[in-house]
Amino acid sequence: MEVTEQTFEQDVVEASKRGPVVVDFWAPWCGPCHALAPVLESAVAERDGLTLVKVNVDENQVLAGRYDVRGIPAVKAFRNGAVVSEFVGAQPPAAVATFLDALTGPSPLDRVVSELRESGDHELALRVLLEEVDHAEGERRDRIRELMVLLFAELGQDHPLSLRYRRKLAAALY
Repeated sequence: MEVTEQTFEQDVVEASKRGPVVVDFWAPWCGPCHALAPVLESAVAERDGLTLVKVNVDENQVLAGRYDVRGIPAVKAFRNGAVVSEFVGAQPPAAVATFLDALTGPSPLDRVVSELRESGDHELALRVLLEEVDHAEGERRDRIRELMVLLFAELGQDHPLSLRYRRKLAAALY
């Protein structure tokens, strides 16, 4: 959702009193802004209770000044009407996920995998991830691959589960 100087108070400040709002300060001419946008959109879509809005700094210079935007993309998280966290510049998916996790906690998929790991059921965790990778695209697919690689490392590269699921993951991805 695009937010302007006229709608910012309602769409961000007031909305952040009901749940976290992430504001992407960007400009149409900014290459890193266009690189970050799909990463941010995908990561936000995976998390419940999080709102993403965009502010074009060229069209909303007063807002950019008010929130001390000195470089773009600038991403600021609002909670209870105030900025609680922020970063500047295009970031990799893992960094964006960490930023958002601090606001909402891990994604549902991350929570399930974590619970299965803690219970010692690595095979079920790998099976769940493998099933998800078939339906995932882009950044979500990359995150699933990252989680599987973490499980392989935890088990050890020569563990039978690592060997079997590494082949299955490669077949699913390529």
